[in-house]
Amino acid sequence: MTLAATPIGLPEAFDALARLYKAAADPLRLEILGALRQDSYGVLELCRIFGVRQPALSHHLKVLADAGLVGRRREGTSIFYHRSSAVTLEPAAQALMAAADAISLREDTALGIAGIRRERADSSRAFFADNVSKFREQQELIAPPAQYQGAVIELLQAQQPARVATALELGPGDGWLLPLLSAQASRVIGIDNSPEMLAQARSTCAAHGLGNVELLAGDGAAAGALAGSVDLAVCNMVLHHTASPAGILAQLAEALVPGGSLLLTDLCTHDQAWAREACGDLWLGFAPTDLAAWAALAGLIEQHSLYLALRNGFRVQLHIFQKPKEQVFP
Repeated sequence: MTLAATPIGLPEAFDALARLYKAAADPLRLEILGALRQDSYGVLELCRIFGVRQPALSHHLKVLADAGLVGRRREGTSIFYHRSSAVTLEPAAQALMAAADAISLREDTALGIAGIRRERADSSRAFFADNVSKFREQQELIAPPAQYQGAVIELLQAQQPARVATALELGPGDGWLLPLLSAQASRVIGIDNSPEMLAQARSTCAAHGLGNVELLAGDGAAAGALAGSVDLAVCNMVLHHTASPAGILAQLAEALVPGGSLLLTDLCTHDQAWAREACGDLWLGFAPTDLAAWAALAGLIEQHSLYLALRNGFRVQLHIFQKPKEQVFP
């Protein structure tokens, strides 16, 4: 029950207020909220970040959950904690979140978070290094490109009918989208953290004679470094392989010019844990509300959404987000 929906004076409202202020009464809990601003973490990851034993950390998470400030999501056999969406919270809880965000994380905490992200990224790179020759075969296990490529192309052409100056694709894989982007932009930049996948993308560019495509080794930080120079960004089936999905959205938003667009496609939430080992997935899809919340946090506005049910039971979601011409952050 939220305070905003409860008449003043009812015992439930006082109980909710007490839970909220109990959650706020510990510095560690406030820093946990700060750490969860962009990423989800498992209990053991949070124990490492904060140097706290699991029983104590679990207690803090329970207090935060009882106050409605964090939620849980199952990823295969693991439970990940995330921050509740601000739009679902009453004003007092929103103010608490904002106050926590205004405080910089301690250096040790920031280093711990960086270490977790680095391990996740290393795991993803190692998978593609070991399995590049089977990339297409593994794609077919979950999201056969033939079942959603047409929708991606149609949405992209509808959103960007006129030629633009610069397009960016983060994680082009074997490069199947690069010919289309090459026709839609004077300059195309492809960024991938896997040397093996970059080699495949270069072969695609050579086969199609794409002279306006530049392929770079890097990650979301390399995209963010293009600050304010990209008219159209594409992130196709990449987020579930990334260490920090919300961070990637923020970096892509940073790369866009005011008025620029981001085409994002990924899997909807699923429970097929085998995808972690078979396909190198770090995340078992995403709830559309999570993607929308992360995009809003990055200052992006959702323009269009499309959902496709695949024959094998998985679902693909496609979104167009736009960076306002006058940037307004929530």
